[in-house]
Amino acid sequence: MTQTSTRYSKTAVILHWLIAIFIVLMFSLGWFMADLPKDGPKQMAYDLFDLGIYTWQLTEEASPRTFYFNLHKSLGLTALALIALRILWRITHTPPAPLSSYKAIEKKIATATHHALYLLMLAVPVTGLIMAINSKYGVKWFGVDLIAGLDNKPVRDFFEHTHELVGLVLLALIVIHLLGALKHQFIDKDETMSRMRLK
Repeated sequence: MTQTSTRYSKTAVILHWLIAIFIVLMFSLGWFMADLPKDGPKQMAYDLFDLGIYTWQLTEEASPRTFYFNLHKSLGLTALALIALRILWRITHTPPAPLSSYKAIEKKIATATHHALYLLMLAVPVTGLIMAINSKYGVKWFGVDLIAGLDNKPVRDFFEHTHELVGLVLLALIVIHLLGALKHQFIDKDETMSRMRLK
C-alpha cells in the first residue's frame, strides 16, 4: 500500500508505542526476577514489583520466581505477536519518506538501525521462547498451558545465554534510537518526533 502522508499511520504509531511499553516492561521484569530465590514462599497474590499499585491474584499458589518467570513468558509471547504484526504492517504499508532535511548519512544510519531493531525485536522473544520450551517447565500464557517443556538442559542453557546477549544488543540499539530521536527533537528541531504521534 502506498503511504502518501508525511506521518506514520495510526496503526503503525499504536504498534510502535505498544511495543515500546512491552520492551520496557520486559527489561524491567527481567532484571527484577533475575535475583529472586528459587525456594521463596508460595503465595496466592503478588504486589507487582512491590510498588503497591496492583496486586495480581492467582488461581493456585506460586513462588515469586515461578510467578515472575511465567509473567515474563506471557508478556514475551504477547510482545512477539505484536512485533510480528508490526513487521507485517511494515511490509504491506510503505512508510513516509524521510524528511528532506536529513543528511545522506542520517538516512543510512536510520535505515540500518530500524532494520536491526526489527531483527533483534524478533530474536529476543524467539530465543526466549526456545529457551522456555527446552526447560522442564514449558510455556504458559497467563496460566494457560501452551507447550510442554522438553527438559533439554544443554539447549536451554545455550539459548539462555543467547537470549541475554541479544537482549543487551537490542538495549544498545534502543539507546541509539532514543538518542537519534532526541537529537532531531532538540538539536535539529525538525518534525521527526511528531510523525510518530497520534493526531
